[in-house]
Amino acid sequence: MTSPLVERLAQLGSSARIALHDDRGPLSFAELMDRALRVRGALLAAGARRAAGGRAAPRSLDGERIALLVSPGAPWVSAFLGVLLAGGIALPLSPLYPPAELAWLADDAGVERVLVSDDLAAVAAPIAGGRAVLRVEDVERAAPGPLSATSDLAADDPALLLYTSGTTGKPKGALLTHRNLAVQAELLRAAWGFSEQDVLLHALPLHHLHGVSIALLTSLLAGGATRMLPRFDAQRVAAEIARGSATAIMAVPTMYQRLFEQVDRGGAPGFAAGARALRLATSGSAALPVTLAERWRDLTGAIPLERFGMTEIGVGLSNPLDPGARRPGWVGSPLPTVEARITDDAGNVWAPGDGGGASAPGGGAAPDSASAPGGGVAVMRGELWIRGPSVFKGYLGREDATRAAFQEGWFRTGDVAERSGDGCFRLLGRTSVDILKSGGYKLSALEIEEALREHGAIAEVAVVGVPDEAWGERVVAVVVAAPGREAECATGPLRAWARERLAPYKIPRDAVVVPGLPRNAMGKVVKPALVKAIAEGRLPGR
Repeated sequence: MTSPLVERLAQLGSSARIALHDDRGPLSFAELMDRALRVRGALLAAGARRAAGGRAAPRSLDGERIALLVSPGAPWVSAFLGVLLAGGIALPLSPLYPPAELAWLADDAGVERVLVSDDLAAVAAPIAGGRAVLRVEDVERAAPGPLSATSDLAADDPALLLYTSGTTGKPKGALLTHRNLAVQAELLRAAWGFSEQDVLLHALPLHHLHGVSIALLTSLLAGGATRMLPRFDAQRVAAEIARGSATAIMAVPTMYQRLFEQVDRGGAPGFAAGARALRLATSGSAALPVTLAERWRDLTGAIPLERFGMTEIGVGLSNPLDPGARRPGWVGSPLPTVEARITDDAGNVWAPGDGGGASAPGGGAAPDSASAPGGGVAVMRGELWIRGPSVFKGYLGREDATRAAFQEGWFRTGDVAERSGDGCFRLLGRTSVDILKSGGYKLSALEIEEALREHGAIAEVAVVGVPDEAWGERVVAVVVAAPGREAECATGPLRAWARERLAPYKIPRDAVVVPGLPRNAMGKVVKPALVKAIAEGRLPGR
């Protein structure tokens, strides 16, 4: 089967509509495809010269991994598409990675060539040795080949290599196929109402699934325009929203937090009106605190559309497009073609119809009878498994990890979730960092964090489990205090406040006040770093 991604690009390739608008100006779909085909031709020609002293260029790179160190904007997109059209696998890298991490990723992926923009040439130095480095400014000017030459690319050919965030262990390279990317873009186009009339404001990193697939490819393949910013800057994003030209924005919770800080400083005139005019605002890559969701609703009349996605699966669950049907703190229901199930520790599955209050098949955990929004009943808590055509091909060079990640065709997400009686899901956290085992109880760090955010003295908080002989894991709240309110966040006062709001076994045993939380490029708190720092006594005293 021919690549559906290439087929859709071919349909758009002659259009004069605006595809991208970066700081250099607008670029039509036809102009973008012309540049992408030039990149394709240059990669194939250069590969032939390196391999056989100038023989005729091959029709495909046959899955060669090509690293991208290109600044966000039209050159990045043309380089990315050019690699895909050449039959290569694109590995986007972040210029914020330290040299050792860049070198490790390039080595692990088996990269032999790197596409670099001039402004990042110095950043590419750690991976330049022994590898061919191509200037994107040069390859964009190469002779283009015909789009028809890409017809032999298949749906199951790998197209994109993205490394997992590494918040729970060493990153693994997830291989996503042409089919994965095309299916994901079509699912989100339909679910989120994207069309040729949309303008997506894009300020997400492009080395992550959220930025490259969920945002960029959804907008691009829907035929809409994408306003690409070089990076997230709260003042600039607020100004772009205030301008009113965008119809949609995709963000992570930290971005919403920074935008509100900009508003609170009085540095965002016109922002509220522009935000209300947006057709769609989504949030992902980390749990959206209910406090942020409700503040956005106070500003715009609707909470952001929250969904659940992972590098390995794309977006699998989503709240509805209808703002009135969204639930704060919940990530929605499976998208079409996506199946989701809840399992217990032994992999047993509970499904609606097995009988409320009954044990799961095979002796699994009994359904939880807590009430859920919308009149449903929270019927089951356990690990979330996902199956469908958007699920990835596997981990590069890690067959054992790939086998361990799947069971009978289902991908084991490693996230603990709760499913309501009407099929809506709520995430309770990663089994490795957010599900804490303390004093015989299984606790959700995300639930505890949500309760603590109601404290007016807490600006940000992360709850972690630190190894403890007596408790198994000691629950610790790591807090960024509001200015001048550090004393209220100390262990004694915070525990006293929490006693009125949390069950005794959920109350953090200790609180640590810090100036900031360690985060990765997508704004996720790197909890293992906090646990290690607490264990080694490197955080301030309690």
